[in-house]
Amino acid sequence: MITETLKANPLGYEKIGRLIIRFSTPAIASNVLNAVYNTIDQIFIGNIVGNEGIAAISVTFPLMTVVGAIGIMIGIGSASSFNLHQGAGNRDKAEKIAGNGISMLIVSGLLIAVLALLFLKPLLRLFGATPEILGLSSEYTTIIAIGLPFNLLTMGGSMLIRADGSPNWAMFSMVSGAVFNIILKLIFLFVLGWGVRGIAGATVLGQLLSAGVAVAYLAGRMKTVRWSKSSFVVTWSNIKAICALGAAGFANQMAMTLVTIVLNNTLRYYGDLSNYGSTVTLGAVGAITRINMIFLSFVIGLGQGCQPINGFNYGARNYQRVRDTLRTALIINVSIAVTFFALFQIFPLQILSIFGEGSPEYFAFGTRYLRIFLFMTFSNALQPLASGYFTSTGRAKMGIFVSLTRQILFLIPLLLLFPLFFGIDGVVYAGPIADCVAAILSGTFLFREFKRLNGLIKSGDKLLD
Repeated sequence: MITETLKANPLGYEKIGRLIIRFSTPAIASNVLNAVYNTIDQIFIGNIVGNEGIAAISVTFPLMTVVGAIGIMIGIGSASSFNLHQGAGNRDKAEKIAGNGISMLIVSGLLIAVLALLFLKPLLRLFGATPEILGLSSEYTTIIAIGLPFNLLTMGGSMLIRADGSPNWAMFSMVSGAVFNIILKLIFLFVLGWGVRGIAGATVLGQLLSAGVAVAYLAGRMKTVRWSKSSFVVTWSNIKAICALGAAGFANQMAMTLVTIVLNNTLRYYGDLSNYGSTVTLGAVGAITRINMIFLSFVIGLGQGCQPINGFNYGARNYQRVRDTLRTALIINVSIAVTFFALFQIFPLQILSIFGEGSPEYFAFGTRYLRIFLFMTFSNALQPLASGYFTSTGRAKMGIFVSLTRQILFLIPLLLLFPLFFGIDGVVYAGPIADCVAAILSGTFLFREFKRLNGLIKSGDKLLD
């Protein structure tokens, strides 16, 4: 049964390098485009409104990461479970998992949008908004909240589309909305002069288009699923299965949310005590965070692209293909990370200048922060890949632990402790130390996993019929 399943699905027989390129390129492109058009918001606001505008949008970032956390949990959880059941030959269960995932995405998106609008200003204050930027932040977030259901459906739906064997369609869903979004931003800002409202409105309309493309595929183009009404009836057992496998991605994003909240409030407090001021520190770090998200989009996207390959072959117990996929992905991810490390170290001023003019203090703090806080960028390829790998192979607890190491176990304690002794410099040096320790742990886990896979292959448990 398993041998027939392998022969019937390209995930089980096509060359590993080709599969990684085929599935990772759309995932990377989708993630990068999503990060880029969020970064474009910052660039436009920075050049039109100034540093205050960048700071105003930056404090809304935790809300976006909460939405991302839920979208990733449902998307990765349902896609991973879908591929594992497909690899094991259980198509009926795979269909119900996919249907339940879609239902969860719709309900969650509507609920988050309502809660965000009801508790808007208290949330923004919690996220680190100062009185000077609260008005701009509220104006931007009120409109953005309307698009959250579409954003969530696109994010999770694209992962299911990729798991169904159509990575290009998943990419098209993201690309279409991103391009539309950028075109509308240019019109709303430079033709109509709508400012922050124009940027937010363009983002929502772009998300609506992306969601429409994703729904078009899910409704009528699924290759391996034949929908029935029962597919979308959510059951507790399916919710648990989806959340368990998506928990690592959820934990990672929620950890990022918590880090952003702690970081914003630390920058607000210690920035006021420094020579820079809180608006300078919040604005500079907000811009650099967006740039770092573009880098992370590459390494996370490659891990996401490998998940269907690992999940399917692990479910079919073809451990040699799992090992080869992990090894190839590791080489590619490290190469990407080293490239970005070089860019961050060589061109910090040029990167920061993209976001517009600023005071000498803004550029002095920003360039120093970019170089030092992101100094361990070359090692950041390990954690996302390890977390995604353990999730896709059904070991949710290990995936969760790996995803939490950098942010929760190391970075947040350092962000709280170091500034007590070093002021704003404590924030700057917390990043590379947390990255270094997290990389050592992730590398250790990956090394042990390679040994385990080699043992399974040598013992003859390569492929069981």
